[in-house]
Amino acid sequence: MPSLKNSIEEMGSAPNSDVTNSNLPLPKKSKFLQTIKKMFMQCELQMMALPGIIWMIIFNFVPMYFIIISFQRYNVGKGILKSKWVGFENFVEFFSDDRFWLVIRNTFGLNLLRLAVCFPAGIIFAILLNELRVFKFKKIVQTISYLPHFLSWVIVGGIMFNWMSETGMFTELLVNIGVMAEPRHMLGSPEGFWRILVGAELWKELGWSAIIYIAAIAGVDQSLYEAAVMDGAGRFARIWHITLPCIKGTIAVLLVLNIGNLLGSNFDQLLVFNKPVLLDAIDVIDIYTYRMGIANGRISYATAIGLFRSIFAFILLLSANKASEKLTNTSLY
Repeated sequence: MPSLKNSIEEMGSAPNSDVTNSNLPLPKKSKFLQTIKKMFMQCELQMMALPGIIWMIIFNFVPMYFIIISFQRYNVGKGILKSKWVGFENFVEFFSDDRFWLVIRNTFGLNLLRLAVCFPAGIIFAILLNELRVFKFKKIVQTISYLPHFLSWVIVGGIMFNWMSETGMFTELLVNIGVMAEPRHMLGSPEGFWRILVGAELWKELGWSAIIYIAAIAGVDQSLYEAAVMDGAGRFARIWHITLPCIKGTIAVLLVLNIGNLLGSNFDQLLVFNKPVLLDAIDVIDIYTYRMGIANGRISYATAIGLFRSIFAFILLLSANKASEKLTNTSLY
């Protein structure tokens, strides 16, 4: 019965043909339509991201037009289009300035010290919190460590000036325990001022900087710890062989971001301590730009310094990201 045989063959071959056709790549038009369809299906999520996109366009992309000011002798009355074009004159003036190397040294020195102290401190604090077994005590410690982050640097600066004056609480404590021979204003000279700045930032931001690491540690598979305990691994061994390897991707990404910001500084913190007696210690690129652009009214010169800082920071970010990709197989992009 040839007709029955042909029918059976057609029925058997039909599914195979469907499977074969389903594996074929979709045409470009179909892929585009599917992408548009997914965007409309995720309309709520897209709307949540819209304010952030608008903020980025207004404050990050629109101001890029004004970079042209760095190549001009900008005059507010004439505007951008009619101001005198001077080329790289502002950059040459910055590189030949007497304070150029002092500013670069302060910027890198202060930020490297901050990176060496504050960055690992956040990781260590997160691990120590994770090792606490009394849940209520753990929450109390977390809350207390977070609170200083919500204080502005104006308040923190006032506290420091009060505590570290000649009659301040911290000064009297150091004198009584024999660290200082006689009371003196600890914020009255640039000597040792970097250590005070880094110590204040460590106190203020330690709990806040540990949040991301605490979240990363919370995502580690608990069965790994249980297996390690059964194998006789102690607490330090579990931290070294399980906790740190599991959060190394988070550590690498945050380290790349911190290295990319080596030319940036905590402007709010430094502006609070912007005193003539401390200028040689806190005159970083941000403070120098502020003095030139706002205090002295040299807008073109300050814009050129800001452009130099951005380009150099971009190079640092690319280099750190490439090194992280080679060493840890983790990168930002």
